[in-house]
Amino acid sequence: MRVIVLGGGIVGVSTAYFLAKDGHEVVVVDREHNVGLDASGANAGLIAPGHSYAWASPAAPKMLVRSLFGAKTSIRVKPRAVADPSLVGWGVRFLRECTAGRAKRNTLVKHRLCTFSHATLTQVASSESIDYAAETAGIIYLYGNEAELHAGWANTTLLRDDGEDLQLLDAAGVVEREPVLAHLRHELAGAIFAPTDATGDCERYTQGLAHACRGLGVQFDLSRTINGLRTDRGRVVAAQTTTGDITGDAYVLALGTGSAAIGRGVGLRIPVYPAKGYSATFPLKDPDACPHVGGVDENTLVAWSRLGDKLRMSSTAQFSGYDRSWSPDDFSAVLSTGRRLFPDAAHYDQGAFRACLRPMTPDGPPIIAQSSLSNLWLNTGHGHMGWTMGPGAGRLAAELVSGHATSIDMVGMGIR
Repeated sequence: MRVIVLGGGIVGVSTAYFLAKDGHEVVVVDREHNVGLDASGANAGLIAPGHSYAWASPAAPKMLVRSLFGAKTSIRVKPRAVADPSLVGWGVRFLRECTAGRAKRNTLVKHRLCTFSHATLTQVASSESIDYAAETAGIIYLYGNEAELHAGWANTTLLRDDGEDLQLLDAAGVVEREPVLAHLRHELAGAIFAPTDATGDCERYTQGLAHACRGLGVQFDLSRTINGLRTDRGRVVAAQTTTGDITGDAYVLALGTGSAAIGRGVGLRIPVYPAKGYSATFPLKDPDACPHVGGVDENTLVAWSRLGDKLRMSSTAQFSGYDRSWSPDDFSAVLSTGRRLFPDAAHYDQGAFRACLRPMTPDGPPIIAQSSLSNLWLNTGHGHMGWTMGPGAGRLAAELVSGHATSIDMVGMGIR
Protein backbone atom coordinates (compact mmCIF):
# COMPACT_ATOMS: atom_id res chain seq x y z
CA MET A 1 0.00 0.00 0.00
CA ARG A 2 1.24 3.51 -0.83
CA VAL A 3 0.96 5.71 2.28
CA ILE A 4 1.42 9.48 2.25
CA VAL A 5 2.63 10.85 5.59
CA LEU A 6 1.87 14.55 5.92
CA GLY A 7 4.47 16.04 8.25
CA GLY A 8 8.23 15.60 8.65
CA GLY A 9 8.69 16.07 12.39
CA ILE A 10 9.52 13.38 14.95
CA VAL A 11 5.93 12.10 14.78
CA GLY A 12 5.68 11.90 10.98
CA VAL A 13 9.12 10.39 10.42
CA SER A 14 8.55 7.82 13.18
CA THR A 15 5.26 6.87 11.53
CA ALA A 16 6.99 6.54 8.15
CA TYR A 17 9.73 4.33 9.62
CA PHE A 18 7.33 1.80 11.10
CA LEU A 19 5.12 1.82 8.00
CA ALA A 20 8.17 1.07 5.86
CA LYS A 21 9.26 -1.68 8.26
CA ASP A 22 5.82 -3.18 7.71
CA GLY A 23 6.38 -3.27 3.96
CA HIS A 24 4.45 -0.22 2.75
CA GLU A 25 5.56 2.23 0.09
CA VAL A 26 5.85 5.52 2.01
CA VAL A 27 6.18 9.17 1.02
CA VAL A 28 6.78 11.92 3.62
CA VAL A 29 5.72 15.44 2.64
CA ASP A 30 6.86 18.55 4.51
CA ARG A 31 7.27 22.26 3.82
CA GLU A 32 10.78 22.46 5.32
CA HIS A 33 13.95 21.65 3.40
CA ASN A 34 14.83 18.92 5.92
CA VAL A 35 13.00 16.88 8.53
CA GLY A 36 12.78 17.74 12.23
CA LEU A 37 13.24 21.49 11.80
CA ASP A 38 10.06 22.92 13.30
CA ALA A 39 8.80 22.02 16.80
CA SER A 40 11.01 18.91 16.76
CA GLY A 41 14.06 21.13 16.46
CA ALA A 42 13.11 23.60 19.17
CA ASN A 43 11.95 21.56 22.14
CA ALA A 44 13.58 21.33 25.56
CA GLY A 45 15.30 18.05 24.75
CA LEU A 46 13.68 16.24 27.69
CA ILE A 47 12.50 12.63 27.31
CA ALA A 48 10.31 12.62 30.36
CA PRO A 49 7.76 9.89 31.15
CA GLY A 50 8.34 10.91 34.77
CA HIS A 51 6.65 14.25 34.10
CA SER A 52 3.73 13.19 31.91
CA TYR A 53 1.08 15.11 33.81
CA ALA A 54 -2.00 16.46 32.06
CA TRP A 55 -2.02 20.25 31.91
CA ALA A 56 -5.78 20.33 32.44
CA SER A 57 -6.04 20.05 36.23
CA PRO A 58 -7.96 21.66 39.08
CA ALA A 59 -5.13 24.21 39.43
CA ALA A 60 -5.10 25.25 35.76
CA PRO A 61 -8.10 27.66 35.59
CA LYS A 62 -6.65 29.93 38.28
CA MET A 63 -3.28 29.92 36.51
CA LEU A 64 -4.89 30.99 33.24
CA VAL A 65 -6.86 33.80 34.89
CA ARG A 66 -3.77 35.04 36.75
CA SER A 67 -1.78 35.00 33.49
CA LEU A 68 -4.30 37.37 31.90
CA PHE A 69 -3.27 39.92 34.54
CA GLY A 70 0.44 39.45 33.96
CA ALA A 71 1.34 36.68 36.40
CA LYS A 72 4.20 34.42 35.25
CA THR A 73 2.38 31.10 35.50
CA SER A 74 3.40 27.84 33.82
CA ILE A 75 0.43 28.08 31.41
CA ARG A 76 -0.38 31.53 30.06
CA VAL A 77 -2.92 33.20 27.81
CA LYS A 78 -2.25 36.42 25.95
CA PRO A 79 -5.28 38.73 26.34
CA ARG A 80 -5.53 39.33 22.60
CA ALA A 81 -5.84 35.58 21.98
CA VAL A 82 -9.08 35.42 23.97
CA ALA A 83 -10.87 36.87 20.92
CA ASP A 84 -9.88 33.86 18.79
CA PRO A 85 -12.99 31.66 18.34
CA SER A 86 -10.80 28.58 17.91
CA LEU A 87 -9.16 29.19 21.29
CA VAL A 88 -12.53 29.84 22.93
CA GLY A 89 -13.88 26.49 21.74
CA TRP A 90 -10.66 24.71 22.68
CA GLY A 91 -10.61 26.47 26.04
CA VAL A 92 -14.12 25.40 26.96
CA ARG A 93 -13.12 21.78 26.34
CA PHE A 94 -9.92 22.33 28.33
CA LEU A 95 -11.85 23.65 31.33
CA ARG A 96 -14.14 20.61 31.25
CA GLU A 97 -11.05 18.43 31.73
CA CYS A 98 -9.89 20.36 34.80
CA THR A 99 -11.45 18.03 37.36
CA ALA A 100 -9.42 15.75 39.59
CA GLY A 101 -10.89 12.61 38.04
CA ARG A 102 -10.26 13.65 34.45
CA ALA A 103 -6.77 14.93 35.24
CA LYS A 104 -5.93 11.53 36.73
CA ARG A 105 -7.31 9.65 33.74
CA ASN A 106 -5.53 11.85 31.20
CA THR A 107 -2.23 11.71 33.08
CA LEU A 108 -2.32 7.91 33.13
CA VAL A 109 -3.03 7.79 29.37
CA LYS A 110 -0.06 10.09 28.73
CA HIS A 111 2.15 8.08 31.06
CA ARG A 112 1.27 4.83 29.28
CA LEU A 113 2.23 6.29 25.91
CA CYS A 114 5.35 8.07 27.19
CA THR A 115 6.73 4.94 28.85
CA PHE A 116 6.09 2.85 25.73
CA SER A 117 7.58 5.54 23.50
CA HIS A 118 10.78 5.91 25.53
CA ALA A 119 11.38 2.18 25.20
CA THR A 120 10.64 2.39 21.46
CA LEU A 121 13.06 5.30 21.02
CA THR A 122 15.85 3.44 22.81
CA GLN A 123 15.31 0.29 20.76
CA VAL A 124 15.20 2.09 17.40
CA ALA A 125 18.24 4.26 18.18
CA SER A 126 20.19 1.13 19.05
CA SER A 127 19.11 -0.96 16.07
CA GLU A 128 19.66 1.91 13.58
CA SER A 129 22.83 3.29 15.25
CA ILE A 130 21.36 6.79 15.62
CA ASP A 131 23.54 9.22 17.56
CA TYR A 132 21.25 11.84 19.07
CA ALA A 133 23.50 13.18 21.86
CA ALA A 134 21.67 11.12 24.45
CA GLU A 135 22.26 11.73 28.14
CA THR A 136 20.84 8.97 30.31
CA ALA A 137 21.61 10.33 33.78
CA GLY A 138 17.98 11.19 34.47
CA ILE A 139 16.00 14.41 34.87
CA ILE A 140 15.85 16.58 37.97
CA TYR A 141 13.13 19.03 39.06
CA LEU A 142 14.67 21.68 41.32
CA TYR A 143 12.88 23.46 44.18
CA GLY A 144 14.11 26.35 46.27
CA ASN A 145 11.19 26.21 48.69
CA GLU A 146 10.65 23.36 51.15
CA ALA A 147 6.85 23.56 51.14
CA GLU A 148 6.68 23.58 47.34
CA LEU A 149 9.07 20.63 47.19
CA HIS A 150 6.86 18.50 49.40
CA ALA A 151 3.72 19.60 47.57
CA GLY A 152 5.41 18.60 44.31
CA TRP A 153 6.39 15.26 45.81
CA ALA A 154 2.79 14.63 46.90
CA ASN A 155 1.69 15.24 43.30
CA THR A 156 3.96 12.43 42.09
CA THR A 157 1.92 9.77 43.89
CA LEU A 158 -0.16 9.02 40.82
CA LEU A 159 2.85 8.32 38.60
CA ARG A 160 4.69 6.42 41.31
CA ASP A 161 1.64 4.23 41.84
CA ASP A 162 1.66 3.64 38.07
CA GLY A 163 5.21 2.28 38.25
CA GLU A 164 7.33 5.37 37.63
CA ASP A 165 10.61 5.49 39.56
CA LEU A 166 10.74 8.93 41.19
CA GLN A 167 12.95 9.94 44.10
CA LEU A 168 12.85 12.79 46.62
CA LEU A 169 16.25 14.42 47.07
CA ASP A 170 17.59 16.88 49.59
CA ALA A 171 20.17 19.49 48.56
CA ALA A 172 23.06 17.09 49.14
CA GLY A 173 21.36 14.49 46.97
CA VAL A 174 20.93 17.04 44.19
CA VAL A 175 24.65 17.87 44.21
CA GLU A 176 25.55 14.18 44.31
CA ARG A 177 23.66 13.58 41.07
CA GLU A 178 24.61 16.86 39.40
CA PRO A 179 27.89 18.22 40.83
CA VAL A 180 27.83 21.40 38.73
CA LEU A 181 25.05 22.64 41.04
CA ALA A 182 27.30 22.51 44.12
CA HIS A 183 27.59 26.30 44.25
CA LEU A 184 23.81 26.46 44.91
CA ARG A 185 23.75 23.86 47.69
CA HIS A 186 22.55 26.35 50.32
CA GLU A 187 19.84 27.81 48.06
CA LEU A 188 18.16 24.51 47.24
CA ALA A 189 15.40 22.85 49.23
CA GLY A 190 15.86 19.72 47.13
CA ALA A 191 14.46 18.10 44.02
CA ILE A 192 12.34 15.38 42.53
CA PHE A 193 14.55 13.06 40.50
CA ALA A 194 13.44 10.82 37.62
CA PRO A 195 16.43 8.45 37.19
CA THR A 196 15.13 6.56 34.15
CA ASP A 197 14.28 9.68 32.13
CA ALA A 198 16.77 11.12 29.66
CA THR A 199 17.62 13.95 27.30
CA GLY A 200 18.66 14.12 23.67
CA ASP A 201 18.60 16.08 20.43
CA CYS A 202 15.23 15.44 18.77
CA GLU A 203 16.29 17.06 15.49
CA ARG A 204 19.36 14.82 15.23
CA TYR A 205 17.32 11.74 16.05
CA THR A 206 14.66 12.63 13.48
CA GLN A 207 17.24 13.19 10.76
CA GLY A 208 19.05 9.97 11.70
CA LEU A 209 15.75 8.11 11.54
CA ALA A 210 15.05 9.66 8.13
CA HIS A 211 18.38 8.23 6.95
CA ALA A 212 17.22 4.80 8.10
CA CYS A 213 13.90 5.39 6.36
CA ARG A 214 15.62 6.10 3.06
CA GLY A 215 17.39 2.78 3.41
CA LEU A 216 13.94 1.20 3.64
CA GLY A 217 12.80 2.97 0.48
CA VAL A 218 10.91 5.89 2.02
CA GLN A 219 10.69 8.93 -0.26
CA PHE A 220 10.97 12.42 1.27
CA ASP A 221 9.17 15.11 -0.71
CA LEU A 222 10.43 18.24 1.05
CA SER A 223 10.06 21.99 0.51
CA ARG A 224 6.48 21.24 -0.44
CA THR A 225 3.70 22.97 1.52
CA ILE A 226 0.47 21.05 2.07
CA ASN A 227 -2.56 23.24 1.37
CA GLY A 228 -5.37 20.76 1.87
CA LEU A 229 -6.90 17.40 1.08
CA ARG A 230 -9.17 16.46 -1.81
CA THR A 231 -11.87 13.92 -1.01
CA ASP A 232 -14.46 11.88 -2.86
CA ARG A 233 -17.09 9.54 -1.42
CA GLY A 234 -15.68 9.52 2.08
CA ARG A 235 -12.04 8.98 1.05
CA VAL A 236 -9.01 11.16 0.52
CA VAL A 237 -8.00 11.05 -3.13
CA ALA A 238 -5.11 13.52 -3.01
CA ALA A 239 -3.06 15.83 -0.84
CA GLN A 240 -2.99 19.27 -2.44
CA THR A 241 0.38 21.01 -2.28
CA THR A 242 2.10 24.07 -3.65
CA THR A 243 3.61 21.97 -6.44
CA GLY A 244 0.56 19.87 -7.31
CA ASP A 245 -1.34 16.91 -5.98
CA ILE A 246 0.23 13.85 -4.45
CA THR A 247 -1.77 10.65 -4.30
CA GLY A 248 -1.70 7.41 -2.36
CA ASP A 249 -3.87 4.62 -1.00
CA ALA A 250 -3.77 5.92 2.58
CA TYR A 251 -2.80 9.15 4.33
CA VAL A 252 -1.51 10.01 7.81
CA LEU A 253 -2.01 13.56 9.06
CA ALA A 254 0.95 14.37 11.32
CA LEU A 255 1.21 18.12 10.87
CA GLY A 256 1.19 19.17 14.51
CA THR A 257 -0.43 22.58 14.86
CA GLY A 258 -1.28 22.55 11.15
CA SER A 259 -3.52 19.52 11.52
CA ALA A 260 -6.60 21.41 12.66
CA ALA A 261 -6.73 23.69 9.60
CA ILE A 262 -6.19 20.81 7.15
CA GLY A 263 -8.88 18.83 8.96
CA ARG A 264 -11.39 21.68 8.80
CA GLY A 265 -11.01 21.74 5.05
CA VAL A 266 -12.53 18.27 4.81
CA GLY A 267 -15.07 18.61 7.61
CA LEU A 268 -13.02 17.19 10.48
CA ARG A 269 -12.95 18.86 13.88
CA ILE A 270 -9.49 18.17 15.27
CA PRO A 271 -9.17 19.75 18.74
CA VAL A 272 -5.57 20.91 18.48
CA TYR A 273 -4.45 24.44 19.35
CA PRO A 274 -0.90 25.85 19.51
CA ALA A 275 0.93 26.64 22.73
CA LYS A 276 3.95 28.80 22.04
CA GLY A 277 7.23 27.88 23.68
CA TYR A 278 10.55 29.67 23.62
CA SER A 279 13.87 27.88 23.30
CA ALA A 280 17.49 29.01 23.20
CA THR A 281 20.55 26.98 22.25
CA PHE A 282 23.98 28.07 23.49
CA PRO A 283 27.45 26.82 22.50
CA LEU A 284 29.35 25.37 25.44
CA LYS A 285 32.05 27.48 27.07
CA ASP A 286 33.29 24.95 29.65
CA PRO A 287 32.00 21.39 29.16
CA ASP A 288 32.97 20.51 32.74
CA ALA A 289 30.62 23.21 34.03
CA CYS A 290 27.69 22.01 31.91
CA PRO A 291 25.11 19.63 33.41
CA HIS A 292 24.72 16.04 32.24
CA VAL A 293 21.40 15.68 34.05
CA GLY A 294 18.50 17.42 32.32
CA GLY A 295 16.06 19.33 34.42
CA VAL A 296 13.54 22.02 35.21
CA ASP A 297 13.89 24.90 37.65
CA GLU A 298 10.44 24.84 39.26
CA ASN A 299 10.87 28.44 40.42
CA THR A 300 11.41 29.99 36.98
CA LEU A 301 9.82 27.14 34.95
CA VAL A 302 12.89 26.96 32.72
CA ALA A 303 14.03 23.57 31.40
CA TRP A 304 17.49 22.58 30.24
CA SER A 305 19.31 19.72 28.55
CA ARG A 306 22.81 19.13 27.30
CA LEU A 307 22.84 18.32 23.57
CA GLY A 308 26.43 17.34 22.82
CA ASP A 309 28.41 20.57 22.54
CA LYS A 310 25.33 22.75 23.15
CA LEU A 311 23.11 23.70 26.06
CA ARG A 312 19.39 23.88 25.25
CA MET A 313 17.10 25.91 27.52
CA SER A 314 13.40 26.56 27.12
CA SER A 315 10.44 28.10 28.91
CA THR A 316 6.78 29.04 28.84
CA ALA A 317 3.58 27.62 27.40
CA GLN A 318 1.70 30.58 26.01
CA PHE A 319 -1.60 30.56 24.15
CA SER A 320 -1.31 33.40 21.65
CA GLY A 321 -2.63 31.89 18.44
CA TYR A 322 -0.33 30.98 15.57
CA ASP A 323 2.05 33.87 16.19
CA ARG A 324 5.69 32.73 16.13
CA SER A 325 7.26 36.11 16.87
CA TRP A 326 9.47 36.74 19.89
CA SER A 327 11.31 39.58 21.57
CA PRO A 328 14.49 39.57 23.69
CA ASP A 329 12.36 40.01 26.81
CA ASP A 330 10.75 36.60 26.16
CA PHE A 331 14.12 35.01 26.98
CA SER A 332 14.91 36.96 30.14
CA ALA A 333 13.97 34.02 32.40
CA VAL A 334 16.00 31.60 30.27
CA LEU A 335 19.12 33.77 30.41
CA SER A 336 18.88 34.61 34.09
CA THR A 337 18.24 30.97 35.01
CA GLY A 338 21.13 29.72 32.89
CA ARG A 339 23.56 32.22 34.35
CA ARG A 340 22.40 31.44 37.89
CA LEU A 341 22.46 27.64 37.62
CA PHE A 342 25.37 27.11 35.23
CA PRO A 343 27.30 30.39 35.13
CA ASP A 344 30.41 29.05 33.36
CA ALA A 345 28.79 26.41 31.16
CA ALA A 346 27.86 28.29 28.01
CA HIS A 347 28.36 31.40 25.91
CA TYR A 348 25.06 33.03 26.84
CA ASP A 349 25.77 35.98 24.55
CA GLN A 350 25.85 33.66 21.51
CA GLY A 351 22.44 32.01 21.79
CA ALA A 352 20.26 30.91 18.90
CA PHE A 353 16.73 31.95 19.89
CA ARG A 354 13.40 30.83 18.49
CA ALA A 355 9.73 30.31 19.28
CA CYS A 356 7.88 27.16 18.31
CA LEU A 357 4.24 26.05 18.42
CA ARG A 358 3.31 22.91 20.31
CA PRO A 359 0.10 21.13 19.22
CA MET A 360 -2.06 20.79 22.35
CA THR A 361 -5.26 18.83 22.82
CA PRO A 362 -7.65 20.03 25.55
CA ASP A 363 -7.26 16.90 27.65
CA GLY A 364 -3.56 16.20 27.04
CA PRO A 365 -3.22 12.83 25.27
CA PRO A 366 -2.59 12.99 21.51
CA ILE A 367 -4.99 11.80 18.85
CA ILE A 368 -3.79 8.58 17.21
CA ALA A 369 -6.77 7.19 15.33
CA GLN A 370 -8.54 6.58 12.05
CA SER A 371 -10.65 9.55 11.01
CA SER A 372 -14.18 9.48 9.60
CA LEU A 373 -12.56 9.44 6.16
CA SER A 374 -11.87 5.77 5.53
CA ASN A 375 -8.24 6.12 4.41
CA LEU A 376 -7.08 9.01 6.62
CA TRP A 377 -5.41 8.45 9.97
CA LEU A 378 -4.51 11.13 12.52
CA ASN A 379 -1.30 11.31 14.57
CA THR A 380 -1.29 14.73 16.15
CA GLY A 381 -1.72 16.74 19.35
CA HIS A 382 1.37 15.58 21.24
CA GLY A 383 1.84 18.99 22.82
CA HIS A 384 5.03 19.77 24.71
CA MET A 385 5.89 16.04 24.89
CA GLY A 386 6.25 15.32 21.19
CA TRP A 387 9.88 14.25 21.66
CA THR A 388 8.89 11.86 24.43
CA MET A 389 5.78 10.53 22.68
CA GLY A 390 6.79 10.68 19.01
CA PRO A 391 8.61 7.35 18.47
CA GLY A 392 5.89 5.34 20.20
CA ALA A 393 3.09 7.31 18.58
CA GLY A 394 4.62 6.59 15.17
CA ARG A 395 4.69 2.88 15.88
CA LEU A 396 1.08 2.85 17.06
CA ALA A 397 -0.16 4.85 14.06
CA ALA A 398 1.62 2.46 11.69
CA GLU A 399 0.00 -0.49 13.42
CA LEU A 400 -3.43 1.10 12.98
CA VAL A 401 -2.86 1.82 9.29
CA SER A 402 -1.67 -1.75 8.75
CA GLY A 403 -4.67 -3.17 10.59
CA HIS A 404 -2.54 -4.82 13.27
CA ALA A 405 -3.26 -5.10 16.97
CA THR A 406 -1.58 -2.18 18.71
CA SER A 407 1.35 -2.68 21.06
CA ILE A 408 -0.41 -0.92 23.95
CA ASP A 409 -3.98 -0.07 24.92
CA MET A 410 -5.21 2.87 22.82
CA VAL A 411 -8.03 3.94 25.15
CA GLY A 412 -7.90 7.72 25.57
CA MET A 413 -5.98 8.35 22.34
CA GLY A 414 -8.91 8.30 19.92
CA ILE A 415 -10.90 11.17 18.42
CA ARG A 416 -12.87 13.03 21.08
